This record gives sequence, C-alpha cells and structure tokens, in this order.
Amino acid sequence: MRLGDQLYARIFERIASGALNVGDRLPSELEICRQFGVSRAVVREALLRLRADGLITAHQGLGSFVSHQPAPRIRTLSGAQDIAAYLRCQEVRVCVEGDAARLAALRRSTAQMERIEAAHARFTASLEAGRTDDQRDDLAFHSSIAQACGNALYAQILDSVHESVTGFMRLTLGLTRTGSRQRARQVLDEHAAVVAAIREKDAERARIAMQYHLTQARQRLVDRNRDA
Repeated sequence: MRLGDQLYARIFERIASGALNVGDRLPSELEICRQFGVSRAVVREALLRLRADGLITAHQGLGSFVSHQPAPRIRTLSGAQDIAAYLRCQEVRVCVEGDAARLAALRRSTAQMERIEAAHARFTASLEAGRTDDQRDDLAFHSSIAQACGNALYAQILDSVHESVTGFMRLTLGLTRTGSRQRARQVLDEHAAVVAAIREKDAERARIAMQYHLTQARQRLVDRNRDA
C-alpha cells in the first residue's frame, strides 16, 4: 500500500473513532511528519485525499480541521484503507454511470427497460426485506443501466473496477442494514428517480438522478449526519 494511503487510513481511523471530532484541528504537516515518520510529500498526499473525500477542510493560515465524521460503526464493516479505495472509485462512477444513465434514456430498448425495472424491483424487495448482506441486486441494477446505454465500453469500465464497486456496495448496504428505515427509503427513492427518468427518455434528468444518487451514497458514507 502507498505510504499516502497508509497515512490516510490512520487519520481516517482517528476521525471515525472520535479521537478527532468535527471542528478539531489536525496537527500541522510538520507534526504529522514527526508523529508518523513520513515525508511532507506523503502528508500532503494524505491530506489532499482527506479533503477530496470531504473529511477535512483547509483554512489558509490556520491549518486543517475535521469537517465531517463517519458513523462510528463503519469501523466494524471495513478497514480505512479499503474505504479510501472505494471513495476514489466512486469519483469515477459519478462520471461514468451518470453518462451511462443519460445514454440509456436515449437509446434503451423496451426489453432493456424491462430489465432495468426488474433489477430495481429485486433490489427494492431485498432492501425492504432487510436482505442487505449481498450486493448482487444493487450491482445488477447499476449493470442493467450500463448495458442499456448502447456502448459496451461503459459496462467494461465498471467491470474493470468491479472489486471496488462491490466493496463500496457491501459497505454502504452494511450501513443501511444497521441504520434507520429512512436511510433505506432514501436509497430506494434515488434508484426510483433514475428508473423514472430512463423510462420517460429524459436523458439529462437521468444523468442528474444517477450522479445525485452516487454522490449521496458517498456523503452517507463519510458524514454521520447523513446517516440518519
């Protein structure tokens, strides 16, 4: 594992555990170098990643402060180093799957629309029954949209990051399983919005709905205030 990812994981663990809370100031770059025995370049890489993931905010002349904190139970579901990889993958998914949903709305056939709706129905049934230990229904929903966009490269791109995609889904479904009914309802409503836009052949709305869903999933992962 890259040193930057290792340092990211250790700082993430401190934030998730409550050793660092929202509003707390992180040690200076030099202090972090001394604490962890790494170079300033490694520290900057880790801090840049934490900022990109929305966990910390930098203030000119003041330093970096914790801005969001994951739900504490996230530590029982996955390692911090895995979460870093999942969040990087999610950035790619927002772009790729957003555009795949747009194209699916323009190009999908009747048979492909039926497959998308069937995948959505299976995922809905699983979530409402509390069966969130298996990410296959969620993956099938997203795959059905990529396969309906009329360009096989979109599905191939998702296949190439399959491990991170399924890892992210396992983690978020685990949080949903141990969270509130409202959280599960939000996920289903977001999926339903994507399906409706594709069904109505509204390409731009489909893109926005998919990007919104993936962005919200990311936010629910890193912000315990979105976990309710």
